[in-house]
Amino acid sequence: MEITVLGKSPAIPDANGAGSGYLVTDSDCRVLVDCGSGVFARLLAVCEPTDVAAVVITHLHADHIIDLIPYSHTLTYAYHERDIRPLLLAPPGSNNVLARIAEAFGMPNLFEDAFELREYDPAVPAAVRHLGLRFQEVPHFVRTWACELRSAGGKRFTFGADCGPNDALPQFATGTDLLMLEATEGVTPPPAESAAPRGHLTAGEAGELAHRANAKRLVLTHFSDLLDSHELRRGAMAGFGAPVELARQGASFVI
Repeated sequence: MEITVLGKSPAIPDANGAGSGYLVTDSDCRVLVDCGSGVFARLLAVCEPTDVAAVVITHLHADHIIDLIPYSHTLTYAYHERDIRPLLLAPPGSNNVLARIAEAFGMPNLFEDAFELREYDPAVPAAVRHLGLRFQEVPHFVRTWACELRSAGGKRFTFGADCGPNDALPQFATGTDLLMLEATEGVTPPPAESAAPRGHLTAGEAGELAHRANAKRLVLTHFSDLLDSHELRRGAMAGFGAPVELARQGASFVI
C-alpha cells in the first residue's frame, strides 16, 4: 500500500501548495482521501481521474472538498463518453450541503452526474474493491471522521483527519502500520485558560496520540510550511518516543 501526498496544507495554503489530499494505492485500486484546493490538478499529474475507484471525504471544510468541483467538471465534460463514475463516499449530511454548493453554481446535479454519491454510515465498515474502510468520529469544528484503509494483506493506514485531542483515536488506530496526524497548531498549545473548543493538534499531542495507539509509524501533516519542521519533528518525537516523518507535497509512504 502506497500513500502519496497530493496536498498537505492547512486552511491557509502554503505557497504553491494544495489542501488536504492523499492518494492511497494498493495493487490496481486507488482511493483519494479528501480533495482540497489544488489537489485535483496534482492528481492529474499522477493518474487519470477515472483511475480513482473512490473519493473519501472526512469532513466538509473547503480545504478538504473544494476540488470536487473541478473534478466533477472534468468527469462530466471530458470523460462523459467513458461512462465511468468514481464512488464518492461523503459524511452523513453531505448530500444537502453538496446540493447547495452545486445549486450556487447553477448546476444542481453537478456531483451526482460525475460521481456515484453515497453518504457513509460511520458505524458500518465499508469497502472499495478489496480495500476495507472504517470510520471514527473525532472532535473538530464541524462533524469529522478519521478513517482507516486496510489492504487485503492486512496493512493498515489510519488518517486522523482534522481533530483536537481525544481518547477515541488511539483506540481506533491501535497497532496501525502508519498513522497520519495533523499538527496544525505547531509546537505551542493554546493558553490553558482558553475556553474555546480544540479542533486541532500540536505536534507533541500528535506524538502522544500515536504513542497511545502503539502506531508503527507516525507522519505529521496539515501544518504550515511557515512552521519550523525541525521543531515539529522534535515535538512529535518527544510524545511518540520514536522517529517521526513529515508529509510534504509529492512524498510517498509505503507500508
